[in-house]
Amino acid sequence: MKLAGQLRPIVAALAVLAATACVARAEEANDYPTSARAEYVYGCMKANGESRQSIEQCSCSIDVVASIVPYARYVTAETALSMSQVRGNLGVQFRTSEQANSAVNDLRRAQAEAEVRCF
Repeated sequence: MKLAGQLRPIVAALAVLAATACVARAEEANDYPTSARAEYVYGCMKANGESRQSIEQCSCSIDVVASIVPYARYVTAETALSMSQVRGNLGVQFRTSEQANSAVNDLRRAQAEAEVRCF
């Protein structure tokens, strides 16, 4: 009886730790703001048709991308893709940057995975 009473606080502490870990993982998987997810889905639908099916596929796609690429890395990749289209020296800096190219490659790999899973 005495041992069971001593174990209760330990079991309670372990339960709290497990719940905290689950919440932290959920927050990590959902670190993309709603506006970023909406922009992705909008662009995806423009490329894949504006139907109910494309909403579901494109929503699935951003969920997969978000599960693979952290939001900060996603922003880096999107910025690099956008700025690399600028003419002149500024665009060249984004097209030749190793960090930008690495982030873009990470995003493209995540999008390829999303293509397999969602389309």
